[in-house]
Amino acid sequence: MKRREFLAGLAAGMARAAGRLPANKNLKWGVSLGLWSHFRPVPFTDVLDVMRDTGFIGIRLTGFPGVLKTYRMTASQMEKEISRRNLHVITISFGGPANDPAQHGRVIAGAREAMNFLKIFGADRLVVFPPGRMKPGTDVEAGFKAMCECFNRIGEAAGEMGFKAGVHNHLDEMVEGPEEVHKCMAMTDPRLFHFSPDTAHLHLAGCNVVEMYQKYKHRIMFMDYKDAKWTTPSEDLVLDNGTVHKKDSRSARFFSSIYDLGDGEIDFPACHRVLKEVGFKGWNCVDLDTARKGPRASYERCGAYVVNRLEPIYV
Repeated sequence: MKRREFLAGLAAGMARAAGRLPANKNLKWGVSLGLWSHFRPVPFTDVLDVMRDTGFIGIRLTGFPGVLKTYRMTASQMEKEISRRNLHVITISFGGPANDPAQHGRVIAGAREAMNFLKIFGADRLVVFPPGRMKPGTDVEAGFKAMCECFNRIGEAAGEMGFKAGVHNHLDEMVEGPEEVHKCMAMTDPRLFHFSPDTAHLHLAGCNVVEMYQKYKHRIMFMDYKDAKWTTPSEDLVLDNGTVHKKDSRSARFFSSIYDLGDGEIDFPACHRVLKEVGFKGWNCVDLDTARKGPRASYERCGAYVVNRLEPIYV
């Protein structure tokens, strides 16, 4: 084969490979940095290279502000590495004791700090995690009411700063099952505070994911597509970073229940039709807690699912 023919074939192969990456048009696809915490430490640039190569162009940072210390970077260094790969920091996993009125001032200040950091990267979404579930014997109703009041205040601060903020439902936290999701949505002002649904946590908590999307389609500002089906491990789960979860532990069952897109029970095509119905434009984070063959292999598989199953519905 002549050199010219070889180069032409190589270019065509690269073009075909690029064509299989998520298109990132109305829906832009991201990852969560949290996945890498379950693996042996790597440089932040390695994470970015996986993102670039698999077509997931945005990242939700976890552990802010400690993430800068973890990866030994300044904000400007992080922005430089992000920009040179044409990637984006899209939000932060933000949380705090919103159920404690005495802590509201500190929580709001933390939210403002997080949003000021995100402004460096041009982001305009703050994903808000609820507090952990309150202990038996405490006044859960009062705590839930205080949490929602704090969420409204976070939403108000977000609006002042050109952001939107929304709750991220999560197992073992105060917004977990269907009743709590509905209650939180009812007790927060839709003009101030929005919804950042996580499909896996909805499904594993007993929610009908598609019905949740349909009911709150006008409040969705950000989302996690994450596949799941409850799976009981047959042996202890040993993570790549050396952490061991005993097979009968709740954590081992959770990690074993998270799957690459298309391998679990969630009807993502139906969710996607809801997004098309409202003309959603924004970020969708494929937040994996488990990557059985490593992050790159899982994101390649998830990217193929996005291209083959979801983009024909809505891109």
